[in-house]
Amino acid sequence: MLVYIVEDDENIREIESYSLTKNGFEVREFSDGENLLNECLDSRPNLIILDIMLPGKDGLSLLKDLRENKDLSTIPIMLISAKSSEIDKVKGLDMGADDYLTKPFGTMELVSRVNALLRRFKNDDKSDCSYREISIDDAKRSVTAFGKSIDLTFKEYELLKYFIANSQKALSRDKLLEAVWGYDFAGESRTVDMHIKTLRQKLGDAGAYIKTVRNVGYILE
Repeated sequence: MLVYIVEDDENIREIESYSLTKNGFEVREFSDGENLLNECLDSRPNLIILDIMLPGKDGLSLLKDLRENKDLSTIPIMLISAKSSEIDKVKGLDMGADDYLTKPFGTMELVSRVNALLRRFKNDDKSDCSYREISIDDAKRSVTAFGKSIDLTFKEYELLKYFIANSQKALSRDKLLEAVWGYDFAGESRTVDMHIKTLRQKLGDAGAYIKTVRNVGYILE
């Protein structure tokens, strides 16, 4: 497993690299994101650990670039930052990060989260990419409903894909937060509700397939 670490603090970068290497990962280190996209295209990593505060282009801008690149958009990305407020976490996760780790952190927690992220993506079911009139082309990360192309944000796309993979199952808000925003994300239910509201609107008539389950959450049926 190849992991890229983008961190300008040499001491932190060395600690992260040592911890992951000791646990069997191959690691490449970057002090900034200047050549990150080209390196990813040349040798695609299994996961990227991305610090937010970087010289030059910051981590959120790099995250945006990665998510908008069709060849790199599915790489798992863990953001790392000293910013610990809920709004900072929500912003990073909504922009497409798969996990958010706050400094300072323990090396055991870092390795555990990396393993958890990789398990999530390894077990991600991409075989069923359609539900009734809704179709997903995961290679192109495109969505159509009743034959019409639908423009979704990164998290709306991941949310819809998870609904399709778990159609006919009632899913709690906590379960959706865990699966789409990260296993430890302590966000409030309004985050899920807001994204489902916009997802329904964008899907048009097909949005009616996402139904509210009272006192539980939502179901695609």
